[in-house]
Formats: sequence, C-alpha cells, structure tokens
Amino acid sequence: MTQEPYPRRTKILATLGPASNDPVTIEAMVRAGANGFRLNFSHGTEAEHAATVRTVRAVAESLGANVSVLGDLPGPKLRLAELSDGPVDLRAEEELVLTTSSAARASSPQSLEVAWPQLPSAVGSGDVVFLADGRIRLRVTEAGGAEVRCQVEVGGRVASRQGINLPRVRTALPAVGERDLDWVAFAVEHELDLLALSFVRTPADLEPVHTRLRELDSHIPVIAKIEKPEAAENAEAIIKATVAGIMVARGDLGIELPLATIPVVQKRLLGLAGRFARPAITATQMLASMVSAPRPTRAEVSDVANAIYQGTDALMLSEETAIGEYPVAAIEAMVAIANATEADLPYQDWTVHRVAPEVQDVAGSVAQAAVAASERLGLAALVVPTESGRTARLVSAHRPEVPVLAISPNPATARRLSLLFGVRGAVAPGRGGVLSLLDECADRAREHGVARSGDLIASIAGSPDQGLGTNLLEIHRVP
Repeated sequence: MTQEPYPRRTKILATLGPASNDPVTIEAMVRAGANGFRLNFSHGTEAEHAATVRTVRAVAESLGANVSVLGDLPGPKLRLAELSDGPVDLRAEEELVLTTSSAARASSPQSLEVAWPQLPSAVGSGDVVFLADGRIRLRVTEAGGAEVRCQVEVGGRVASRQGINLPRVRTALPAVGERDLDWVAFAVEHELDLLALSFVRTPADLEPVHTRLRELDSHIPVIAKIEKPEAAENAEAIIKATVAGIMVARGDLGIELPLATIPVVQKRLLGLAGRFARPAITATQMLASMVSAPRPTRAEVSDVANAIYQGTDALMLSEETAIGEYPVAAIEAMVAIANATEADLPYQDWTVHRVAPEVQDVAGSVAQAAVAASERLGLAALVVPTESGRTARLVSAHRPEVPVLAISPNPATARRLSLLFGVRGAVAPGRGGVLSLLDECADRAREHGVARSGDLIASIAGSPDQGLGTNLLEIHRVP
C-alpha cells in the first residue's frame, strides 16, 4: 500500500455495518484513510462479526496496512425489544405505551416492548423519555405495573433494539452484564485489538471486563466511553484508570446532559486525556449529514476541526459508514479536514504544556525530550521500538509534528498504535543489544518512508538492565 507522502496525524475509526462490511467497500475505506474499524456489538450476531473480522484482516494483509479492529461492548444500555413487525412510525400528540410484557405488546398496536422490567418503577408522571438517539421525545403520563403510558411530543421512526434515554433518572443497571462478558470472550477468540465499554460511570465499572480478560490471559486494552453524567463528573478518575484512553461519545452524552454544555464537556474531557497522556476518540454525528448527502455541512467541518484543535487522537464515524450512502466519501471528507487543520496546530506549545509535569516519569520525560529535539533539530522522524506500545503512547501525547514510527514484534501492538495521533505502527522482529536495535530503527525508518539516507532521526529505547523502562534517546543519521 502506498504511504501518504507526509502522514496525516489524526486517525479515523469507521463503524462497519450493512452499508460497508463487504471486502470491496472495506478496501476502499482503508485506501481512503481509515485507520481502524469499529464493530458495534449492540447489533449483529457473533457469526456475522466473526466474518467481518476475517474480511478486515484479509483486506489489511492484501494492502500491507496496519488496521485496528475495535469491539464496542453494549454495556448497561436501555433498549427497545425486537419489533416483530419492523420499524414503527410515531406521531406527535398520540399516546404510546412502553411495556415490559410481551403479552401486552401483542394485544396493543400502540405499544412498544422494552427490554428492562424495572422501567415502570424508574419513571413517573412528567418525566421525559427519549428514543432513537434522542430524535423522539415522549412525556410520561402514568407509570405502574408493567406499563409506562406516554404522550408523543416529537415523533419519528423507531426500530428494534434502539436505545432509550432517561435524562436525570439514575438506573440501577449493572455496569457489565453477562452478554458483555460473552463479547469479551469473542474479542479474545478473534484477536480484536481494542475493546470499548459503554456507559462507564466510575473506574470500578471497568473491572469486570479487566477480570474476564485476565481469566482469558488476554491483554486487550479497554477504552472507557464517556456518555453518562456520572462519567463526566468522574472523568479524571476514569481517565487515570484506563491506559487505553477514552471515547467522548457525544450521542448519549448529548441526551443525558443539557445539549448546550456538550462542547464545554468535550473540551474538558480531551484536555484531561492530554494531561494524563491518555488517547482519546471523539465520536457521534461528526458528519451526520453524510448518511444521505455526498458532502458534509460547514458546521460539521468546523465540528471535526474543533475536536482536532482540542487534541483528539482519533475521529469516529458511526451511522455515516455503518448505514450511510457515502461511507468512502465520509472518510475522504475527514481526511481533508484533518490535513487542513493539522497545519495550524500548536505543536510546540503542546510539547511543553499538554502533559502535566506531575505525571511524568523517566519514560515520559525521555518521550518529551525526543519530541522537543525533533522541533529544534529538524529531525525527519521519531522511531520507537516498543513491546506494549506505552512508549509510543507517551511520545504521541506530546504531539510531535514529525512522523512517529513505532516498531513492535507484536502484530496486535502495531495495529493498536494505528489509532494514536501521529503514530504509524509496523511489525519487526527485535534485535539483540541496544546498538543492533538502533541500527534497526534507521533501517525501518528508511523502509517505511518516514526518512531517507542522510536524514537525522531520533530513536527512543530502553536499557533492560536499568529497570527504568524507556531511558535512552539517540539522535543519529540514517545511513
């Protein structure tokens, strides 16, 4: 696969679905600039997702591309049950019954079954219920038994398994259900690169997933999705608890919190992620108009650029690529916005001020020094040998303007790194000894097109006998 002449730094994660999970479209999306693909485990069967993973891996191998696969765990999401007659159109002013009983649903055409028995006891008269990602608004008039009677205030079409949001109602749902843990086992079996957990509220919510991964002897990193008011309140503790980082999931967050506050919350979350050197993904409705239009709106272009200015590592497309009419064009639009915005980023300021000094250790200090040297000495690239990806993450956190080539003997690590700002992952067997390792850095930089013979590069590595992790920085010329 031909590499970009000057690599785009902001990464693109695309959700796969009916509009895109075929080999031809996946290949076109990778060629257009997709760095990773999201599998939404709220929809589809294990067999369907397994087939998609095989397709992505085959396409990536044929293109010689490092492409990550992220599995999105449903978490404690309130949802409608299966609608046996297909999608239903709700009209303003009509009455609707939300029922927890299949029998009641069968006896009344003006009712929808809900897959949560406690709903009638969780809401009361006057409460607002949102359906279909907030597009439909209901007002509760009466609740009791197995039913919640509502009046439709804003209508629209609803479909099976779509989400239900209850703003300002705190539910007692478990953080992780058995079905989530089944999907964790699926992710391990099919060697997914990352997992994301929905509706995290506190750091403790991540522990059941981490426990299951340990039981399966897996090291798949877990990203915390921030989409509940409690998560926004506990953001610093959650960010500290997950090395894999966060996803700013603005869809549910924009329903659960006052809509006007979402830009402020997003800015704060991305700032905290940078402060603690954690990756961040910004998601939901970034190019929503491109579900049915070949071009984004000007407001959407500004929204995407704003997330980049605020320090996001990756941008995620949801409906745009899962069910939209223009999945490849949506990626091309994001690439164009990223390329234009990155030319205006405050790299030097970020190098010094983005990561908090109090969270720096030896490896973080070496990473910062390497990025600073790249600016002062005009280095062509930074080359980072890494087993787990930690050093590459620390380098990326300081937002280098030059390409970062992270080489790892672990293919899964190389794939995961494809979603870090400015980092290109590559697989390479390790060499014995520090000098051999530095020689390999120069060879790989030239091989992957981030430097040419005669260019200066920096190599960041560790001396095992010191027990300090990454503690070496060498600047040398590519032979």
